[in-house]
Amino acid sequence: MGRARTQTLPRVAIVIPVCNEQDSLQVLRIRLAELQRGLQDRFIVFYLFVDDGSTDRTVELIPRAIPGDAAYQIVSHGTNRGLGEAFRTAFQIVGSAEIVCTIDADCSYRADNLIPMIHRIIEGKADVVVASPYHPQGGVDGVPAWRLGLSRWCSQLYRVVSPVKLYTYTSMFRAYRGSFVREAQFQSTGFVSTVEILMSASYMGYHIEEFPVVLHRRVAGTSKMRILRTVGQHLRLAAGCILSKERGYPFFCSTQDAKVSAQNETRHFMKVAGNSR
Repeated sequence: MGRARTQTLPRVAIVIPVCNEQDSLQVLRIRLAELQRGLQDRFIVFYLFVDDGSTDRTVELIPRAIPGDAAYQIVSHGTNRGLGEAFRTAFQIVGSAEIVCTIDADCSYRADNLIPMIHRIIEGKADVVVASPYHPQGGVDGVPAWRLGLSRWCSQLYRVVSPVKLYTYTSMFRAYRGSFVREAQFQSTGFVSTVEILMSASYMGYHIEEFPVVLHRRVAGTSKMRILRTVGQHLRLAAGCILSKERGYPFFCSTQDAKVSAQNETRHFMKVAGNSR
């Protein structure tokens, strides 16, 4: 009975990119335990850590952050490739799950905020749910002025120039329907990938919903964001929206049409070939 019940439960993959986060892992262990207690009775939960070139003891200490006997995997890039590459690696591994979540290792969001976000997808209310501190019902607690200013500026910029109208664009704390993760298209290897993924989802017709949360100051360590580079990438993406001939979507979104068309042609060819035998 127990095994049969387990096989019918939806699978939830929790993706956690890390880079030199050894000082954050003790608090992350507490937060993941809270999350696990809220999910374990209704879902099969799997944790995937993508180490993006840590030079401290992060990889060694990750197993201590896993709640109980939960299933987990650690994948290491060896060198620092960027947040976008961590997403690519993770999506290839966990794309078969019904729900795929991405969360920050710095505990700037409470991990158990994912629970109601996941239920929005399970209930068919949304396909992508974004943690939104800038939502009228969200909030910010103790976040450094530079980070808050950059994030708010980006959100205001994209709200004006992009076809995706949200309050928060740069939060990576999210829940995705697995079918989208298997199709997602984005080109950035860095932090701008968080915005590109939203545009990809919207372009393909997936419903995006914001969930109000409180953004807290990171518990330990320092941000890995290279500010000037990230600002430049955001400006280029915004320019791509302004100059776009695809209803304000940047050019990489339109490549999804070619990908889908090629997949359909392949299926048609295989069907015809099968019928000719």
